[in-house]
Amino acid sequence: MFARYRNGANQAGTVIAVVADIMALILGLWILMYLLDANRANSLVQVVHQAAAWLAGWSHDLFTFNEAWARVVAGYGLAAVVYLFVGHAIANRIHRR
Repeated sequence: MFARYRNGANQAGTVIAVVADIMALILGLWILMYLLDANRANSLVQVVHQAAAWLAGWSHDLFTFNEAWARVVAGYGLAAVVYLFVGHAIANRIHRR
């Protein structure tokens, strides 16, 4: 019975880590699209931008650099790093149980 609980905890930790990775991937993809000046009229670019804006709502325009690219990299990059750090910390904590 204990082994079954342990397996469930491992699966939950894995799911949390994968979700954190996907969130960071979306944010990183938007940073890359912004830096490469992707066509904002493209549907894929719009979807990625909307998802990234929602994910980084708390860190968007947190920094006041003069250059727009620096604000995007810092704001969205901070959100990506936080999601990765927190998501994997929670997943590791669950795996230890």
